[in-house]
Amino acid sequence: MKKTFAEKSVCKTFLRMITVVTVTSTLFTGCNQKIEVKETEKILSNLPPTAKVPRIDDENVPTDKRVIYLTFDDGPNRGTENLLKILHKRNITATAFLVGKHASDSKKQKEDFEKMRTDGLLEIANHSYAHAHNKYSDFYKNPEAVLKDFDVAKDSLKLPGKIARTPGRNIWRLNNINVTDIKSSSEAADRLKTAGYKIIGWDLEWKPNNKMQLKGNHQEMLKKVDSIFFNDLEKTSRHLVFLTHDQYLTDADSINELDLFIEKLQKSNRFVFRKISAYPKINEVLN
Repeated sequence: MKKTFAEKSVCKTFLRMITVVTVTSTLFTGCNQKIEVKETEKILSNLPPTAKVPRIDDENVPTDKRVIYLTFDDGPNRGTENLLKILHKRNITATAFLVGKHASDSKKQKEDFEKMRTDGLLEIANHSYAHAHNKYSDFYKNPEAVLKDFDVAKDSLKLPGKIARTPGRNIWRLNNINVTDIKSSSEAADRLKTAGYKIIGWDLEWKPNNKMQLKGNHQEMLKKVDSIFFNDLEKTSRHLVFLTHDQYLTDADSINELDLFIEKLQKSNRFVFRKISAYPKINEVLN
């Protein structure tokens, strides 16, 4: 559904607001080198405080708000603890699409998984068991093996539902959305849907640079968020699914940029944040 003239006027006003806000923002540090864990702790503790943001019931999103679903893939992984600390600092909800194997690969990952599983701000969902062993073309050639892999992840992670994201693919399978980025994966995606999985892709991804750190800065990502809403590019109007990975949150710049990104979205008073289970029509029975 396209926006009315009045809505677009509001969007344009918001774009000007974003420009003013982001111009005044500065990077925490110009250093792109990796830092020790103790220094990372110091950075997180020194991030500027933000007032608590009132929770809004998932079923009653105000008409003047846009909904953002923060999602983080491939955990538990390096940076998981930093992700949780940012979420609690900003009092904000998110969803982690976890790889089943990662939850038991090491003692640290087991501990992080337990923290994620019991954290009220975080929802966990299925991102397969083996992440296709990073051999995506071969993985999707066998739809039954794909289904089995997701079932193993569901059981090993003790997930209550069937919300999932496919590894290495931006695929959607909901009642009202059917999208496959690489068509050779369609049969496997359809098999997952037949088995009752609700497959969620994303509308915007914050990608890494060649050092596996967040690429660019929060100002650029804020402009991309505004552009998607203004041009009706989200899969569901007024709802944007945002993707990045907690493994990128190990250096000072990446931690600070994600924190600033969330802070500016909150302070704009134009957005609310939800767990992915609140996405429209995701809880309907698949046809």
